[in-house]
Amino acid sequence: MADTRATVAIGSLAALLLVGAIAVQAGFVPTPWADQYGEATVTISDESGERLAVVQAEVADTRHERYTGLSEHDSLAAGRGMLFVYENEQDLTYVMRNMSFGIDIVYVGADNRITEIHEAPKPGPNEDGESMEYPGRGQYVLEVPKGYMAANNVTEGDRIEIEYRDE
Repeated sequence: MADTRATVAIGSLAALLLVGAIAVQAGFVPTPWADQYGEATVTISDESGERLAVVQAEVADTRHERYTGLSEHDSLAAGRGMLFVYENEQDLTYVMRNMSFGIDIVYVGADNRITEIHEAPKPGPNEDGESMEYPGRGQYVLEVPKGYMAANNVTEGDRIEIEYRDE
């Protein structure tokens, strides 16, 4: 009887650990011991190489970080942002889930050229932002304060350069 209980307890614990490991690997749950975000400097230049803007960005490169995004931030200062990183260029749709401020959503292709820029206002008082969809194609998505791209004359076709930093 005691052996049966011990076997069931060990089996249950093993199953729980396996489910937890799968959830972390799939990106549904953040790795408990990892930093939430890395950092990067994103430099935006026009076709002639003239520097238009520099953004200090948090890096979101796991499924959990990309899902949460900026929704846990109350605001975003000029020159700050979040860089979403994917393994390959793909069609994506970003939403304004639980956002409390407006942002520019900037899609960047694998060639580091800006493919699309959306100015996304903050959701209204009775909106959760899920229905506010902004599609584009990219390997990277840069989010900055709303109007930041226009204020710095950044347009589609401009290039970004990413310099990752350890925290």
